[in-house]
Amino acid sequence: MSAPAATRAPAVSPTTVPVEEEAVVGAESLKDAVAEHSMTIGEGIEWLDAMGFTVGDTRFSLWSALVVLLVILGVYVLARIGVWIARSLIHRVSRLDATQHLLAEKVVSIVIWALAILIGIDILGIDLTALAVFSGAFGLAIGFGLQKTFGNLIAGIILLTDRSIKPGDVIAVSDMAGNESFGQIRKIGIRAISIITRDRKEYLIPNENLMVNQVENWSYSSRDVRVKAPVGVAYGSDLDLVEKLLLEAAVGTPRVLENPAPAVRLMGFGDNAINFEIRFWISDPEEGVNNVRSAVFKSVWRAFQEHGVAMPFPQRDINLKSSEQLDQLIAALSQRGRSES
Repeated sequence: MSAPAATRAPAVSPTTVPVEEEAVVGAESLKDAVAEHSMTIGEGIEWLDAMGFTVGDTRFSLWSALVVLLVILGVYVLARIGVWIARSLIHRVSRLDATQHLLAEKVVSIVIWALAILIGIDILGIDLTALAVFSGAFGLAIGFGLQKTFGNLIAGIILLTDRSIKPGDVIAVSDMAGNESFGQIRKIGIRAISIITRDRKEYLIPNENLMVNQVENWSYSSRDVRVKAPVGVAYGSDLDLVEKLLLEAAVGTPRVLENPAPAVRLMGFGDNAINFEIRFWISDPEEGVNNVRSAVFKSVWRAFQEHGVAMPFPQRDINLKSSEQLDQLIAALSQRGRSES
């Protein structure tokens, strides 16, 4: 009797397993969490999630876009609140001066913003390893494109660290035409410092320029600034009286410091005047230099008027050598004058 034929198992046809579409991880997690607590809100989220499209294996919808916007807004608000709290805590530390306060604020602000951005990336579930292919080219592009920005950032931190430039200092600046003026530093930013001049013009100077160029800081070690006011008097004036009047004019002017005391110097004998110079000191250059010099000049003018000191004016002596042509010209002019009379 022959052996029974072996039963063969029926062949199973391979089935295609559907590939699930990936979506924003944070959006999916939030959708599931909300749907568990409220069916009504969950249905609304499902409707928003249905309005979208698919690119490759990634699903983009109104719900995922809304979640991304909310996360960005939350990161921004969180970072702003964190910076505000950090600044409040830093200002309570009385042992730090203005420069150290500003430096601490900038460092803490950078750290808080970096942490907030990393938290936002983690919430959205963005896989940074996916950018590994482009990291080299992207980093190179960022390096070339933002090298000036990072250079100005590092320069600003160095300036604050060595205290060579700080808010409130008065420094000399030049405009595009080369005209030099002075202004007070209002703010030191990440990219540039803000300087306001006496005519309310605001200059933005990159921090890196202050590192590599010469800077004239009027209040680096002391806020006292010496101002010079040249004055000329006519020949024949009493020099001792003039020196006394000039000194009294400087001493009696507001904003002029008593210590160091003003001084008067005889600078030389010019073509039309005896030249003096009043030298005095002020401690608030941000309030202006020309205005206090003008006040001193007004006091000098009133003092000269009271004591009869003459102000100089140009004088020229003309010597004419005798010649035949000159004699003929004089004779013609004399004859013409007699004929008209």
